[in-house]
Amino acid sequence: MQTFTGLVSVLLVFLWLGGNLVSPLRPICDLRVLDHFVREARDSEVIMRGCRGGCGAMKSYFVPLTSVDFAVLEHMDVNGQAVEVQTGLSLLDQALSNAMKTVSNSPLANALDNNISNIHSLGQILHSLDLQARSTVLPDDSAPASTQTQEVSSLPELLQVQSSFLRGKVRLLLSAAPACQRQNS
Repeated sequence: MQTFTGLVSVLLVFLWLGGNLVSPLRPICDLRVLDHFVREARDSEVIMRGCRGGCGAMKSYFVPLTSVDFAVLEHMDVNGQAVEVQTGLSLLDQALSNAMKTVSNSPLANALDNNISNIHSLGQILHSLDLQARSTVLPDDSAPASTQTQEVSSLPELLQVQSSFLRGKVRLLLSAAPACQRQNS
């Protein structure tokens, strides 16, 4: 009898949810989500500036370029922008993960972990907008920087690049996403 009651309860939950479990991801076009991630990246910069011990070793990191050439951007399709952004997010993920290994300061480690999580969330947002790059080839830490990367030599610089990249290239891509354009029209 308990098995039957449990089964009925499970079926009622499925009926109550009304099939929402199998619906496709809805695109996230609200830039306030990105603004939240930018604020958290800036908060990490503040924590880093106030850090007095266990703040990470001086190390070089490859990060994406943050400058936007609008003349080039005009001629680049959204998929090209998506590849550039996804590559940049992957570089930031790799750099932040490497930096986190050298940090013993608990508030800073928590902030870096949160930033890594936010970068993964941005990847999911790109996926929901059907803008996820098909493949991303990253340089390892010993590879020379490409024309789309730069090398920074400290964690504060890495955090500044992260904030700038989110405010610049990621914001431009999300603003231009076709799924978001359809929702706004």
